[in-house]
Amino acid sequence: MRPSDPAPVMTDVARLAGVSHQTVSRVVNGSPHVSEPTRAKVMAAMEQLGYRRNGVARALAMRRSGTLGVITFDTVRYGPVSTLYSIEQAAGSVGLGVSIAVAERAASDEVVRALARLQDQSVEGIVAIAPQHDAVDALSTELRGLPAVLVGGVHGGGSGPIAAGDEVRPGQPAVGIDQRGGAAAATRHLLDLGHRTVHHLAGPRGWLDAEWRTEGWRATLDEAGRSAPEPVAGDWSAGSGYAAMREMLAATPDLTAVFAANDPMALGALRALDEAGLRVPEDVSIVGFDDVPEAEFFRPPLTTVRQHFTEAGRRAVGMLLDMIRPDDGPATRPGSGTGPPAVVPTELVVRRSTGPSPHR
Repeated sequence: MRPSDPAPVMTDVARLAGVSHQTVSRVVNGSPHVSEPTRAKVMAAMEQLGYRRNGVARALAMRRSGTLGVITFDTVRYGPVSTLYSIEQAAGSVGLGVSIAVAERAASDEVVRALARLQDQSVEGIVAIAPQHDAVDALSTELRGLPAVLVGGVHGGGSGPIAAGDEVRPGQPAVGIDQRGGAAAATRHLLDLGHRTVHHLAGPRGWLDAEWRTEGWRATLDEAGRSAPEPVAGDWSAGSGYAAMREMLAATPDLTAVFAANDPMALGALRALDEAGLRVPEDVSIVGFDDVPEAEFFRPPLTTVRQHFTEAGRRAVGMLLDMIRPDDGPATRPGSGTGPPAVVPTELVVRRSTGPSPHR
């Protein structure tokens, strides 16, 4: 390679070795899922091209490109988008840029492709937004040994250490928002208003936040000695909340309290309740989750659980900087002093969609 030629990237190595981009990434990251002949062929191509293996953990951490990488699986839903924005803001506050790679599916090959794109840009470290079980599995495998922090791969659950059986892998730095605690606060609020039990419009299967919110709701009813009605699941959309609420009313027309897994589903539920001739909160109280910017303008304004995405982003970036720039000191570091895993509390925002039970 002539001095004037651009530095080779991973796709150049893949082309010369006659293998896929993903295979080169696996070799760079020391993955055991590569045959020795293939590994030797890739290494020879690297040597011939003079490829600098930015993906090796120490080299990645030591390079000062001024850029952090972010891997995400969802650029539509409020939670993942807000998390992504908070990471970019936290990085910008200390003069770092962000490069984003979107994985189309929560699968190992998609993570490898996303990781390769970021490595080709010489990012210093990686923040990965992991909203689903499959995403955590793929990320935990492919990011092993790299300076990386997961956001969303840990449930929270209040103060204290993460309990056994939680999603994040041992030793994996992670930041989580207290999903179970937020759901528990929403459920307790409705019980304290005199409602005998609380029905639940749940989020979709496979989504960690949906599962943890259901767990927090159910555990709170159990602690209060109240029955837990069968949840009805939606897909996070207002339309699914509308359909789920109609189904729930058909089965239990005298219900008085509902906890929806997110605010759009709560919005759909409000429409279904209105069409059924039920007043909120005089007949039925409802609580959402997320505190989307529009929540205070619902009719009535929605009681909901606020997630502090800004703080989650600060902690994730601060945790990553502890790994890649340990000598810089914490003075200018966002979220410094937080150790893995970090738990960000939620906040119940009470508005006019909740009131005393009509049977109180």
